[in-house]
Amino acid sequence: MKLKSLSIGTFNLYNLNEPGVPIYTDKDGWSQEEYNSKIEWTSRTIRLLQPDIFGFQELWHPASITRALEASGLAAEYELVVPETANGKRIVCAAIVRKGLLTGQPEWIERFPDKFMLKSSGDDPQTPAISVSIPSFSRPVLHFQVRPREDHEPVHVYVCHFKSKGPTQVFRESWFKTDETTYKKHATSIGAAISTIRRTAEAAALRFLLTEQMKGSRTPVIVLGDINDGQLSNTANILTEQPRYLVGDSLGGGDVSLYTAQTLQEYRSTRDVYYTHIHQDIMESLDHILVSEEFYDNSKRRIWMFDGMTVNNDHLNFDDHKQSGTNDHGIICATFKYKPMKVEAQEVADGPA
Repeated sequence: MKLKSLSIGTFNLYNLNEPGVPIYTDKDGWSQEEYNSKIEWTSRTIRLLQPDIFGFQELWHPASITRALEASGLAAEYELVVPETANGKRIVCAAIVRKGLLTGQPEWIERFPDKFMLKSSGDDPQTPAISVSIPSFSRPVLHFQVRPREDHEPVHVYVCHFKSKGPTQVFRESWFKTDETTYKKHATSIGAAISTIRRTAEAAALRFLLTEQMKGSRTPVIVLGDINDGQLSNTANILTEQPRYLVGDSLGGGDVSLYTAQTLQEYRSTRDVYYTHIHQDIMESLDHILVSEEFYDNSKRRIWMFDGMTVNNDHLNFDDHKQSGTNDHGIICATFKYKPMKVEAQEVADGPA
C-alpha cells in the first residue's frame, strides 16, 4: 500500500453501551429509543468523516460499535479494533482502521511501566518530599501499528482516555467518614486535586512509554484521544514535551516531541474556533491529535505534511444528547499528505535542531 494521504480522527462515543445495560450508577442505561438514536447518529458521523483511522473512547460494548459501523454502510472497508474482554461492564478505547493498513496485533496497555516513578525528596531545601503511587491507567491505552506506505516503517498509534476533570468522589472513604464535619466542605477541592494528580500521572506514564520508543529512532507516532485537558495544559505539555514550532523555511524537529494538530491548524487560520467540549458555558479543547516529527511540516525528517483539520462540534450547542443520540464531545479529524522533506544528506545526519 502507498497512500498519498492519511486521515486520522478521534471520537468520544459518550458511553456507547447496549440498551438496558447499567452505565456507572445508572442502572437502567440507555432506553431502546435512546440507543437507536445513538446508533443512527454515530453511524452517520462515521459515514460523513470516513478517516483512515478513527480512535474511540467511552465504548462499553463491542456489539454497539459493530452495529453503528454496519449501519454506516462502511463495515466492509474497516477493521474493528476492540479488546476481546469488552463486555459492557467497563469503558474501553477502540478503533476502526481502513482495511490494508493494520499490521501486527493491537494491545491495550493497562499498567504503568515497571520503572516509571513519581517520587522526589525535593529539589531544594524548601521543597518537601513527594511520592505518588498509581500503578495503572484509568482506561487502558490502545496501541496498534499501521503501515500507510510500504516504503516506510509502520506508524505507531496510541488511543488514550485520561481521568476526567470531575472531582473524585471521596465521601465513601474511611478518613472522610471518620471526620465528615471537617471534610464535607472540602470534598470538591480534594476530589478535583485527586483527579488532576491521576490525570497527570497517566500523561507522564504514557510519555515514559513514548520516549522509550521514540528516543534515537525514526519511529513515526500518533497519539489521539480525550486527555480531558486543554492544548496548553500541563497534561498536554507532558505528552508533547512542548516542542518549538518553527516558521518560514526554518527546519528542525524534535526526536521525542509531539506536535498538536490544533496548533498546526492555527498556523493556517486567521481565527481560532477550536473547541470540543462545553461545560458550564465554557468552551474547551479536550480531544487531541498529537503527531511526531515525521508528520511535522518543518521537520527535517518529515514524511507526511499537515493538510488541515476539521472539528465537528455544532451538536455541542444543544444539551439534548440523550434524546438526539449525539455525544458530548466534538469530533476532530486531521489529514496529512505524503510529502517527504527533501534536505541535504548532511543536514539529516546532523540530527534535529
